[in-house]
Amino acid sequence: MEAVRAERRLVAILAVDIVGYSRLIEADEARTLAAMKTWRSEIFDPFLEEYHGRIVKLMGDGAIVEFGSVVDAVACAIASQSKIAARQVDVPSQRRLLLRMGINLGDVVVDGDDLLGDGVNVAARLEQMCEPGGLFISGTAFDHLQGKFELPLEFIGEHHVKNIQRPVRVYRVKFEGDAGLWRINVKSFRRWRIPAALVLLLLIVVSAVWQAQRRESTDAASVARMAFPLPQKPSIAVLPFDNLSSDAEQGYFADGMTDDLITELSKLSGIFVIARNSAFTYKGKSATAQQVSEELGVHYILEGSVRREGNHVRVNAQLIDAIDGHHLWAERYDGEMSSVFGLQDRVIGQIVSTLSVKLTSAEQNIAEVPETTNPQAYDLLLRGWEHLRRDTESETVRATAFFQKAIVIDPDYSRAYASLAAANWRASVLSWNYSRRESASRNLDRNLAKAMEKPTPLAYAISAQVLAQQGRYDEAFAAIERAMKLAPNDPDNHVTMARVLNATGHAAEAEQQVRLAIRIDPRPPQATLRMLAVSLFSQGRYDEAIDTFERVIDKRSDLRADYATLISIYGHLGRTDGIQVLIDKYNKLALSSLSDPLTVQESAFEWYGSAFSYHRPYIARLQEGLRKAGVPEGAGTDLALDDYVKFMTLTKGDLSVDRTIKVDVTEAKALLARGVPFIDVRAPLNYENGHIPKAINLSLVTGLSKESLAKVAGKEDEVAFYCQGKHCPYSAYASAKAIAWGYTHVYYFAGGFLEWNDVGNPLVVEVRK
Repeated sequence: MEAVRAERRLVAILAVDIVGYSRLIEADEARTLAAMKTWRSEIFDPFLEEYHGRIVKLMGDGAIVEFGSVVDAVACAIASQSKIAARQVDVPSQRRLLLRMGINLGDVVVDGDDLLGDGVNVAARLEQMCEPGGLFISGTAFDHLQGKFELPLEFIGEHHVKNIQRPVRVYRVKFEGDAGLWRINVKSFRRWRIPAALVLLLLIVVSAVWQAQRRESTDAASVARMAFPLPQKPSIAVLPFDNLSSDAEQGYFADGMTDDLITELSKLSGIFVIARNSAFTYKGKSATAQQVSEELGVHYILEGSVRREGNHVRVNAQLIDAIDGHHLWAERYDGEMSSVFGLQDRVIGQIVSTLSVKLTSAEQNIAEVPETTNPQAYDLLLRGWEHLRRDTESETVRATAFFQKAIVIDPDYSRAYASLAAANWRASVLSWNYSRRESASRNLDRNLAKAMEKPTPLAYAISAQVLAQQGRYDEAFAAIERAMKLAPNDPDNHVTMARVLNATGHAAEAEQQVRLAIRIDPRPPQATLRMLAVSLFSQGRYDEAIDTFERVIDKRSDLRADYATLISIYGHLGRTDGIQVLIDKYNKLALSSLSDPLTVQESAFEWYGSAFSYHRPYIARLQEGLRKAGVPEGAGTDLALDDYVKFMTLTKGDLSVDRTIKVDVTEAKALLARGVPFIDVRAPLNYENGHIPKAINLSLVTGLSKESLAKVAGKEDEVAFYCQGKHCPYSAYASAKAIAWGYTHVYYFAGGFLEWNDVGNPLVVEVRK
């Protein structure tokens, strides 16, 4: 049977919707229905006839209209918006009938009197994106207007819209009250029945009215429907500003401007600010102020756009009272790149003034000194953060390069040093490659010291994390408290405080801090969920901890400690299903980083970086669960942890071992030359990848035991231990074990493989047969 071919045609589609229809009906049904009837009979229907439009369908509060010409569709839309705006000048804002409109030129399928397909869907999506009283048109419609209807159109980028695979170019018709911008090719419009001059007059009128309308009305949010209790002080979410630059790659600049507005507002104690992470989940989405307010639990919404052309920057911003359903203000800020911080200050100042935010004396007296006077350095900083926020090793490397370039241009740029230290910290803790971790750690010390010369909240926060890693908890507390004082709305500061509290045995207080972070950042990142799970696990609340840790794993965790802790929870709960899958995932990650497979013992050596000074009852809880889960103990377990850790001391991040001799690379080379055996305590794969000549591989985790060491050296003989480098604690643990076993001539080569390699000493690479 031959298939029936569907009828198709190319048409212009106008989608129309009444803003806040349900609210209007609820407030005054009779008046609203009468206003709609008047709009249809006296404005919309006459213009449809004028411009040859056909109503395809009516939906109560909206319509889909077909036109044979894009020019007719646009002319009809502008004339309709103009006339309805002019008629409502004296109507109270809460009773005005506002329309959203979207126009697309596209191919449609004809189904009787109905039209179907993407051509209709795109118009409908544009209408949903449009501001009240405005008009959005698609790229295809724009292309067919050229030379016929010269409108002041603003390109607002390519947008992904629901159920449409390819992005759609979107243009906004600018209602800015400048008659000079509205240029109509009259020769192409001789068939119009209203003079071009009248159209211009109507457009001038609608410009002013539309500006007032869009500032005053939006659907109201419900406090009862909010996902979180509304804070007692003014609360705000700053949504990602749209990039309206002609260069789409300037998106990083718009994001950076949004970041900085959030960061600066977060420094004010008198206002509650939603974190960047949650705010940016709305990027590229056509969410309403009502929706955002209810989902994040805030009173006010700031939204806007950024246009950068050369050195000129234009910021458009509008502040919305989502609960009352009104726009408080909408402003435009213009300036050069050299004054970009001044533009930000003007936006923040207007928010503070409008919301009557109470500033402390310290906040009032902050010196208005720009962080850098070089706009290129600032631009590089924003580019760096664009990459750093992607949170992968390769993107961290790219971010580092941008931060370094910013410092070259402005050697006194403290925020750039702090950002570089943040990248170094991330690499030193999370890098998959131990050599890169060591290199990052070296750079971290230098860049953080420079950042602390003129400390920012970020510098204090990174300092706190480093100090906690080194077991200097009193100093870490002081640093993170300083960061929290300078930036009370930064959720990362609360998470860092929780980390220090957990490490010192205050899990309940740590949980409180994490929950504060989640209120500020309701859609928390992996690190926040991880810290919550750790806090719950430390309190023995295993059922809650397992749910949270599984959310961490679902976010594609590549930290072995996440899997080890979840396995321990399974052990405590007596669950056997899924344990082997988790162990296999742990071991796969270990293999990719040339590390040892999972053992109970290793959890005492390295847990989220370092476990040396971590709260001992936590480590005991972790190991107990691993044993219950059937995880192997590892090598050298005739000694309890406290039997050998008692010989170790951590001083400002450097480990030392009592009764051993700590040697540098020159001394290590001399020891090797006179035949002292060197024990490489790294994992076998790491050893095979390169090691000191004649070194013997006895992995601390799976190979070093009292018996295996006895085969290499007697208790009175000399023996040296090394690991990857200064920040690898395994050689210190191995040296301490040897002391506990009774060895009397132990050398601790802390610099290890990397220090040996850095000075050009020979290496041996094993080749597997």
